Amino acid sequence: MNISYLYSLIAVIVLALFAYGGSQLGGGEALFGLIIPFLAGVTFVVGFIYRVIDWSRSPVPFRIPTTCGQQKSLPWIESAWIENPTTTGGVIVRMILEIVLFRSLFRNTKCEIREGDKLAYRWEIWLWAGSLAFHWAFFTVIVRHLRFFMEPVPVGLRVLEKLDGFLQIGLPGLLLSGVVLLAAATFLFLRRIFTPHVRYISLASDYFPLFLIMGIAFTGILMRYFTKVEIVNVKEFTMGLVTLRPHIPNGIGGIFYVHLFLVSVLLAYFPFSKLMHLGGIFMSPTRNLTTDSRAKRHINPWNFPVKVHTYEHYEDEFREKMVEVGLPVDKMLEAQAPEEPEEKE
Repeated sequence: MNISYLYSLIAVIVLALFAYGGSQLGGGEALFGLIIPFLAGVTFVVGFIYRVIDWSRSPVPFRIPTTCGQQKSLPWIESAWIENPTTTGGVIVRMILEIVLFRSLFRNTKCEIREGDKLAYRWEIWLWAGSLAFHWAFFTVIVRHLRFFMEPVPVGLRVLEKLDGFLQIGLPGLLLSGVVLLAAATFLFLRRIFTPHVRYISLASDYFPLFLIMGIAFTGILMRYFTKVEIVNVKEFTMGLVTLRPHIPNGIGGIFYVHLFLVSVLLAYFPFSKLMHLGGIFMSPTRNLTTDSRAKRHINPWNFPVKVHTYEHYEDEFREKMVEVGLPVDKMLEAQAPEEPEEKE
């Protein structure tokens, strides 16, 4: 059994306890509230930019997009302008559908053996639904948190918060994005645990960001609905960061520093992990290129003359030896004239 998830779970628990205990010590609030978040933010920005620039330098001389539709060719053959785009507009539409709706994942199928030896394919809709809920909830949570860094709060963020809490359950009102984020992350974790082939290939690095996000969502829910962290103090703290006048109000509580520390760890870890698919999806040549290889010939611009030894030259060099051992040759040896006998005196 793959127990890699235990290492990641223990690591996240240790990080949470470290933040909680460290924030209670002298100077701990400044360390976990100012210094570590600042360093994590710089690491995230610099690392993200470095990875994107590094990807942009990778040469892509040929058209290598993954497609599942007919490419444009002869006039009477209908082509798939989204699945196999030949224009920039088609690529843009395809990328939007992929990024916003996970269109390729929506068509994902699962292969399994049934009734002894029958191979069957099944539409795996739950992976698409769980991934879509996870990413949209995460995006909503991030955008909604921008209200802590703006004064006055833009109308758009107020509308988003009202839509997020439209059920009007409890006081303070239940925000669906946080609950959905925790539920979706838990689903993706359980899928890695209970699906045999996914569990087999899962590493500790696959579980670690999931546990981090689950910890962030859990501490956020804990602060909002149970421990009741003072929002005014949090707003004062975040506005101090934005205005470059850092100030830590009294009475924020240890859970807030745990929440902030886990966010900082996620930010610092982000550029060096698989989470960088956030930027990689835009740089992927399998998605962002047109497929016009039938309409246009693409020649590798990095090709340069190379001295080669052709088979013709090879045979000219070794023809006699090849004939001696019985190997076939394209050009036979020229017949040699018989030697004249020596005259006797």
